[in-house]
Amino acid sequence: MNHETRDRTRLFWLCGALHAFTHIYPVALLPLYLLIKQDLGLTSDGQVTFLMTVLWLSYCVASYPLGILADRLNRKMLLAAGLALNGLAFVGLAQAPSYEWMIAWCAMAGFGGSFYHPAATAMLADLFPAETGKAIGRVGIGAAIGFWIAPTYAGWRGAAAGWRAPVMELGVLGIVAAILFVFLAPRGNTSHSEHKPANQPSAPLPGIRFWSIIVAISLFFSLRDFGGAGMHTLSSLFLQHAWHFDPKTTGQILGAMLLAAAVSNPLFGAWSDRHRLRLLCLVLGIAAVTVAAMPWLPKAAVVASLIVYGFFFLAGYPIVESALMESVPVHVRGKVFGLFISVSGVIASTSHWVIGDWTHALKSHQASAFVPLFTTLALLIILSLGGAFLLNAVRKSSSAHANPTT
Repeated sequence: MNHETRDRTRLFWLCGALHAFTHIYPVALLPLYLLIKQDLGLTSDGQVTFLMTVLWLSYCVASYPLGILADRLNRKMLLAAGLALNGLAFVGLAQAPSYEWMIAWCAMAGFGGSFYHPAATAMLADLFPAETGKAIGRVGIGAAIGFWIAPTYAGWRGAAAGWRAPVMELGVLGIVAAILFVFLAPRGNTSHSEHKPANQPSAPLPGIRFWSIIVAISLFFSLRDFGGAGMHTLSSLFLQHAWHFDPKTTGQILGAMLLAAAVSNPLFGAWSDRHRLRLLCLVLGIAAVTVAAMPWLPKAAVVASLIVYGFFFLAGYPIVESALMESVPVHVRGKVFGLFISVSGVIASTSHWVIGDWTHALKSHQASAFVPLFTTLALLIILSLGGAFLLNAVRKSSSAHANPTT
């Protein structure tokens, strides 16, 4: 193994580790909702789930400028700085004396999290141009591990020591990981010019047409992301309200649901290098059916259904990300992915607040009362598939414009 291959492999695994931390923080609060509500004396579920909306809103708004920076600055340094900020924010969140301070720290955590995806996704597409879906899918194992660790650990520690203990401990762990990343990552910059595939156009498509299609794709997939983020919060509230699970058990169930992506992400990511559109329709279609069925199932079947949902729904992310990266010019990959996250994520981030308020307004917390919520999220996931057909339009336009201008 030569020096370049060794550095590329090390950077690949480090990206996977940082991916885990990036997804630890947004889901760590899920099983702690009711504990936070009780501790702060909040009056509704919507108030506590609003914290997640603030975190995701900050994350998504910042993603576009971070995407621009990812095309210009050292991506590895951006990754380390983002994780350090994320960890520091959780340390502050654990010590927040009031609800207003919690909102501020959640905003900072979201900003720190926004550093990862534009830089890492563009870097992986550059490093693995022939197997982008496979690479992004394998790095997705890190996200699945983070998804599993956060609610499982937070629910367990929160039930025993209160919600602040796991938040503080996860924050400190992130700061340590950021320092280790700086020392372990290969030296040198990682820009598009270093790993430029020969079959990529040298400039982006004509401005209005190109960016309009990217925005339209983002709007379609904002429906998917609204449904997915909404399912995170709704599953937590549904398990605790309708089936009376405690925070520890809720965290374990949510962790298992999200850990399923450790298998589906690399599996479907690799398959998607051959059949992207059909595979995306399959995984999101199955996910939507399981969402719609959730409130109709007996308690014994809910856990298995959530795991099936997580397996298929999360498999769609490496498919979409790799399709988007291979369809746009190399030197604007970070910018494109940042814009994609900003547009889709800003809309999707409101889901936590909306679901929290909707749940609080229910006249009953019986499982059957949740039917309209689950049905709505399932329909949004199905409607998001319109974005898959627009991705094909981007790919065809990229081939048609060998020398486009902005």
